[in-house]
This record gives sequence, C-alpha cells and structure tokens, in this order.
Amino acid sequence: MESAQRSVAFGISCALGAAVFFSLNDLSIKFLSGGYPLHQIVFLRAMVALLLTVLFIVPLDGGWSALRAKRPWIHVVRGFCVVITNSAFFAGIAAMPLADASAIFFVAPLFITGLSALFLGEPVGLRRWLAVAVGLAGVMLVVKPTGAGFTVVALLPVLAAAAYAGLQVLTRYTGMSERASTMSVYIQLTFLMVSGGLAIGLGDGRFAGSDNDALEFFLRAWRWPDLKDGLIMLALGGISACAGYLIAQAYRGTNAAIVAPFEYSALLLAVFWGIVIWQEWPTGTTWAGIILIAGSGVYVAVREGRVGSRPSAKRVAGRR
Repeated sequence: MESAQRSVAFGISCALGAAVFFSLNDLSIKFLSGGYPLHQIVFLRAMVALLLTVLFIVPLDGGWSALRAKRPWIHVVRGFCVVITNSAFFAGIAAMPLADASAIFFVAPLFITGLSALFLGEPVGLRRWLAVAVGLAGVMLVVKPTGAGFTVVALLPVLAAAAYAGLQVLTRYTGMSERASTMSVYIQLTFLMVSGGLAIGLGDGRFAGSDNDALEFFLRAWRWPDLKDGLIMLALGGISACAGYLIAQAYRGTNAAIVAPFEYSALLLAVFWGIVIWQEWPTGTTWAGIILIAGSGVYVAVREGRVGSRPSAKRVAGRR
C-alpha cells in the first residue's frame, strides 16, 4: 500500500512538473514573439531538444537501434501534425491573451475523444459525448465567434488543438510498435526541416511589415539575439525535453485517470503568467469558458480511466 501511494505521489509530482515546464515554454515564446520570427525560435529549440534526446533519452530507451522506425510514414504525418500544432498555437499567443489561447487549446482531449471514436472505433458513451459538447460550449465562450471583439486569430488555438488531436490519434494507432524516444527524435527532425525551410524562404524578412501580430511572427526576419534572448532560446530546448520526459514518467507507473487532471494546472499557470506579466485579466465570460473546458476535460480523462480506455489527456513525447 505504501509503495502504491509513493507511486501515485511520484506520478502527480511529475505531471505537475511537466505542467510547469509547458507553461514556461509558452511564457518564453510569447515573450520572444515581439522581436524574433517563430521559425528561428523553433529551429534553435529543436536543435537543443534533439541533442538532449539523442544524448540522454535514446540511450535509456533501447539505444540507437530504437531509431529504426517500423512505420516511417506515420512519423512524417505525426511530425507535420506537431508542426501545425506549434505554429498555430504560438502564432495565437503572439496576438491574444495567453490564458485565452491556452484555454482553447485544452479542448484537444475532447477532440481526441471524438476522433478516436470516428477513426479508431473506440467506444464513447453518452456521458463523454455530453462532456465534449460542454467543452465546445466553453470554447465558444472564450472565442466569442459572434461578438464584436472576435478576430480570426482566436481560431488558431482551435486549429492547434485539432492538429494535436490528429497527432494523438496517430499515436494510438501505432500503439506500442514505436518507442517514445523514436517518435520524439523524428518530431524534432521535422521541426528542424520545416523551420529551416521557412528560414530559407522567409528569413530575410522580405514579406515582413504586416499589421497582424500573428502573421508578423511568421514573416519577421531572422536576427542575432542579444545575450538574454539567446539564452532563453537555448533554454527552450531543455524546457521542452524536460516537459516531455516528466509527462512520460507521470504516466509510466501511475493510473492515467489520476495523473491526467493535474495537467490542467498548466491552464491555471497560463492565467497567472498572463495577469502578472502582461496584465491580461480574463473576463467573466472567459472564466466561464475556462471552467467548462477544464471541467469537461477532467471528466473525460477520469471517465476513460474508469472504463479502461486510454485517456485522451495523455501526451506522448510532448506536444511542444
């Protein structure tokens, strides 16, 4: 009994630690979004994350032989799903409050539930479908699609959540045929290739000058960072690697239904950072949406744990 309690405490601690690192990742990228292009930040982050993964994680997870992919095409598709997830989410936080973007993105577990039922044939009962509907209602409260303050930028985190859901459905499809380290290496390689290609096409800033903050985040020219910003960019690679490792550890030895709800602490941290650093106070409507999204996501995670399904809140190899 004591051993089981320690295992649960360890899993929860790892999930909370991962949430802190995920929130620091978002905070850092939003901080850098006003002066650097997204593809520069992602390129440097991926270089560091790939190096740390190859040096430390791969040797502990089967060695170099584990990098021989059994289904290479799935790694390619998964890689592009992650690129879309990152690009859409980070472009969103460059132009909207961090808490709003994070709240919308956390509808991803509900999307995973729906896509898993549609494409993988996983059984989803009425109560979980109702939870999905409640979560989508929460998204509507945050996005405010019919309000005067609505902008298309608010749909970027929705796109990020949909792409992330596609990523996790593909992960479920591969099952145990691929190691987490294999998936992580191929994802970082995809980041390097895509961000490198964008650097070649857009890195000179020839298309920069847009009034849209999200679009300018893509079009801005590469520039040599000052010491502080350069250290943040390099630290992002370590932050990303730590977040992925901690969330994998959280789910390795602890019931996922117990661990998954603690991932939503990242949403509270997003609200905290937004208020403290950018004075982005959520409105009453936004708070209501956050509560609906988080509540429905936690319910789905716990319910799937009880009925024996793999929880939709589970992250494999990290999202960012």
